[in-house]
Amino acid sequence: MDLVAACAAFVAVSERASFTQGAAAIGIPQPVASRRVAALEEHLGGVVFDRTTRRAALTDFGRAMLPAARRVLDAADDLRVGAVRAGSAPVGLALPVDLPLAALVDLIADARDAGVALVVEHAEPDRRRELVRDRAVRAAVLPVPEPEARWTVPLGPATLRPSAGRRVFLAEFRPRRDAGTPDRRLWLRPEDDVPHVGDALARLAVAAGLRPSQLRVSSLAGAVAEVIRTDDALLCTPREAADTGLTWRPLGDAPLVRGYAVVAASVLDTDRTTATLGPLLARCLGADPS
Repeated sequence: MDLVAACAAFVAVSERASFTQGAAAIGIPQPVASRRVAALEEHLGGVVFDRTTRRAALTDFGRAMLPAARRVLDAADDLRVGAVRAGSAPVGLALPVDLPLAALVDLIADARDAGVALVVEHAEPDRRRELVRDRAVRAAVLPVPEPEARWTVPLGPATLRPSAGRRVFLAEFRPRRDAGTPDRRLWLRPEDDVPHVGDALARLAVAAGLRPSQLRVSSLAGAVAEVIRTDDALLCTPREAADTGLTWRPLGDAPLVRGYAVVAASVLDTDRTTATLGPLLARCLGADPS
């Protein structure tokens, strides 16, 4: 039995003292109203209308139950209003820093078209995790290992001058014997200074003969500034290289990817955010939406 629908029929009939008029008032056929009232009577264990008269007159039991039925309808109305408000409430989402402005604008606009009012918080990975843990945001997009990733973006060295080959090998950064020549450095963004990327790159660098000091971490702007004024390189995505005027090549030693996944305080919020915003987030991150 639909308790709210049964209470609506009960209240409508009682206010008009007629099953026919009460049913019409709430837009249902009279037989449906009769069945709903009968179901309510069975649920309550008493008769609410005296059916021996032409008019639908309340019994003493019906008069006693009528205020409670009205409260059920009021509570249902409050629930519907609350659902509408909750559905239109802003959704906090923590995203990586340095995403292109145009991509962010498209994300927020398209999310609004989908009925989601996004409030974006930009932060580095550790801070994004804290925001989710503290429930300061509904969800966050976090870097994760490739097997756990919903979306992936290839990583490779980007330089100011085009590389001669189709791929860049870390051996090209091996320290030169000329003491007056500074070591070439490979810069990482904090977004990639995570174990599944940073540690893997460090192992490849050791195998290629690089010094630990040649792997450095900086903001995107700081790293690009170093690449422009030196012979350094930036580990980044193809889109980041294009946006900063650098030439990108894949890493020849081993493929590296930046993996992303939506993480929230609850599985429901994770699934809902991924389902609702998945293709929009993929485009904003520069990843394949599949």
